[in-house]
Amino acid sequence: MNVALEHLWNGWRNAYVTGTLDAVVDRGGRSVFTAILQSGLSDEEANIVYRGESCFVILNAFPYTTGHLLVLPYREVAELDALTTDEHDELWSTVTRAVGAVTAAFRPGGVNVGINLGTAAGGSVENHLHVHVLPRWEGDANFMTAVANTRTLPEALVDSAARVRAAWPPQPSATTDVREETR
Repeated sequence: MNVALEHLWNGWRNAYVTGTLDAVVDRGGRSVFTAILQSGLSDEEANIVYRGESCFVILNAFPYTTGHLLVLPYREVAELDALTTDEHDELWSTVTRAVGAVTAAFRPGGVNVGINLGTAAGGSVENHLHVHVLPRWEGDANFMTAVANTRTLPEALVDSAARVRAAWPPQPSATTDVREETR
């Protein structure tokens, strides 16, 4: 009996599995997001796809699906009620634009938007609030995740970041309804 062993190469996850992400970005007590912002990496190297006045968007380095974005304020805050009015307004406007960008870039069947506040809620970086924006497709959670504890991603992070940047909606004007921007 000749049985072939299949290999699924996810080499980019090595930094996560081995804990070497901290060696790439010295956090020094800061959130990983603040450390990335202060690292001197270019937006392309850091997979930052958008920068606003008080918020930015970065591609999740360990995504659930291709195109998984994180929208967050520059300032480290853990709770929604710690945001200033300007941060709050820009955060949610940017989430809306992020949904438009992943929809245009990936043409998913749907989009998940969510926040995990605190460790018990699944927050992995609990001191720096961030909103997840994930494009979703029918069948994207398949047997690989359930049986093999593995996710398959058909596109490199750098390619996903480039697609989102290219699809990012223009800044809405003060007189433009943001809902019009995403149609």
